[in-house]
Amino acid sequence: MDLWVTEYQTPSLGFTCKVKETLAVEQTPFQFLSVVDTEQFGKMLLLDGMVMTTEKDEHIYHEMIAQIALNSHPHPEQVLVIGGGDGGALREVIRHPLVQKGTLVEIDERVVESSKKFFPDLACSFASPKAEVIIADGIDYVKSQTNQFDIILIDSTEPVGPAVQLFLPEFYQAAYSALKADGMIVAQSESPFFNADVIKMVYDGIGSAFPVTKLYLANVPTYPSGLWSFTVGSKQYDPETILSAPEGPKKYYTKDVHQAAFKLPAFVKAIIGLDE
Repeated sequence: MDLWVTEYQTPSLGFTCKVKETLAVEQTPFQFLSVVDTEQFGKMLLLDGMVMTTEKDEHIYHEMIAQIALNSHPHPEQVLVIGGGDGGALREVIRHPLVQKGTLVEIDERVVESSKKFFPDLACSFASPKAEVIIADGIDYVKSQTNQFDIILIDSTEPVGPAVQLFLPEFYQAAYSALKADGMIVAQSESPFFNADVIKMVYDGIGSAFPVTKLYLANVPTYPSGLWSFTVGSKQYDPETILSAPEGPKKYYTKDVHQAAFKLPAFVKAIIGLDE
């Protein structure tokens, strides 16, 4: 008998993968967590039925949420990751030679522990002397910080349940205060095809706090529609300008990809109110 796992990305659309083995299923204090081994994408982590990461394409999302800001900031020494309990974004952060410390704040310890068990290529970041992992509410943590970080990465789930607060203008204002005078923030902002309202909400929210706000794209096969967006806010630097792009083991990000990611299709520009 064939076993398949399906993420219902909209009420009318599902993303389905054939499963070789179910590795973990549990209800954590915060969400339903499962790990399956798929034929097409290798091990896959799902939270509340939504694909968070897979072995085969994780590098795209994690490189693109982290490398844009890391390489357009002249001294990204202190970096905060909110969410991202699989460790992938943190891995990209601590790989950067200018980063002195990467702090990960994840509310669900079971995500961290599951990544350690099933996703060693992601969880390798947890053991780095440059890394600190804090199990806590990321929203409360950000509100408690002032002038501490050069970059903040918001590696969150969709805006449902408690995660909704990560998408509100009040949170972006708190993040602004937690950043240094030339700090930058990056938030994943969902699919232009299926989540235009989320993109508009994030773009406007970050734009209400940061003088420079831009949207960029990447192609992530296992995320809804395969086309994914990120919104970057900056107090000072232009995120399109590459100030440093260290050589290293990257599979998706390049200097050319960095600049091309900001070249938006007309329908995406329309979502955020940019004229063609």
